[in-house]
Amino acid sequence: MISIVCVYNNKEVLNDFLIKSLKNQSVNYELILMDNTTGNFSSAASALNKGGKKGKGKYVMFVHQDIDLESSEWLEDTEKTLDSLENLGIAGVAGIAKWDEDVTSNITHDIPPERVSERVINSPVEVQTLDECLFIIPRSVFEILKFDEAVCDDWHLYSVDYSLSIKKRGYNVYVIPSNLYHRSPGDSLSDKYEISLKKLLKKHRNNYNAIFTTMGEWVTIYPLNVQARLPWLKDKTMKLYKRIEK
Repeated sequence: MISIVCVYNNKEVLNDFLIKSLKNQSVNYELILMDNTTGNFSSAASALNKGGKKGKGKYVMFVHQDIDLESSEWLEDTEKTLDSLENLGIAGVAGIAKWDEDVTSNITHDIPPERVSERVINSPVEVQTLDECLFIIPRSVFEILKFDEAVCDDWHLYSVDYSLSIKKRGYNVYVIPSNLYHRSPGDSLSDKYEISLKKLLKKHRNNYNAIFTTMGEWVTIYPLNVQARLPWLKDKTMKLYKRIEK
């Protein structure tokens, strides 16, 4: 069984998308809703840690309120896929691999709907990091590692940080070949995004030369402001790392 954790701030959007698509699922599931309509939670990490701890299923799915699963067999098919994955640490529906220029995903997003990526996958693909819109962690893994509330103290990069942290522990990170719709264009950033990004780069600089996300890529050797001011230096360093690692 999959436990579904969703932090919502708009009940109408939640009902029109996620809840509506859950009503006719072919298997049982556990729904854990975290009400943030009054701003009770200061970060996604704190809210999801609290919700995730309540989960009783084999897997815990963390999902945005404006996701439409688009299929009554979505949960059933996804659980079968998850059961087949070797050394699973975390799996999602969109992500990016090292040295890849394109996002790996089958999903659509935005209004009107458009594909996130032209790369269609038919089987799970290992990646470096995952997008936050929907991802799933085995409950046994989540009991070992929770979201980092110090580094991810806003509403961004928590699945990126988790992906990097769980890979460091020897687990695999996957994008699964799932189709769904995400109403958001996926590019909304708060003023604290760069603060979280700086902390992310600092946290992982001893284990990763470069970090790839669906929102961009960075080297960890230079401060973020240097990379923004001197993009040629970042690009040169990325090319050097790519040559060394490949």
